[in-house]
Amino acid sequence: MSRLETGQTAPAWTLHDAEGTEVSLSSFAGRKLIIYVYPAAMTPGCTTEACDFRDNEAIFAKHGYAVVGVSPDAPAKLATFAEQEALSFPLLSDESKSMLEDYGAYGEKKLYGKTVVGVIRSTFVVDEGGKIELARYNVKATGHVASLAKALGIDL
Repeated sequence: MSRLETGQTAPAWTLHDAEGTEVSLSSFAGRKLIIYVYPAAMTPGCTTEACDFRDNEAIFAKHGYAVVGVSPDAPAKLATFAEQEALSFPLLSDESKSMLEDYGAYGEKKLYGKTVVGVIRSTFVVDEGGKIELARYNVKATGHVASLAKALGIDL
């Protein structure tokens, strides 16, 4: 599994959102995009992280960043999650895990001291030209949004 690095071209993808509509990386051409990858909707850590992005989405938008969340959940589960938590940014489904693999966000990881294969909680910032501005792997759900904002020079 190779990881993305600053300056690389972001791998292209087309995924379905919670309503089943196709959304592509190219849909955000010319805009800055934060892609955060999480293991499973409606779990405690993923809910904390999603709500943190929700609560700070306007601040990121003020600095020109759009936000999307990506998980291997089915669109119907994402729709329920978005409704339950009043999430206003797109949640995208990668049931095949192909985008997650292309971004190095699916593979071996440590979970409670054991090596398992699964989604690696990660965040990617893509610049207006489609290049990786920032790639972070194995992030913690709590405090991640504040850490990301700091790295981007944004005061929350």
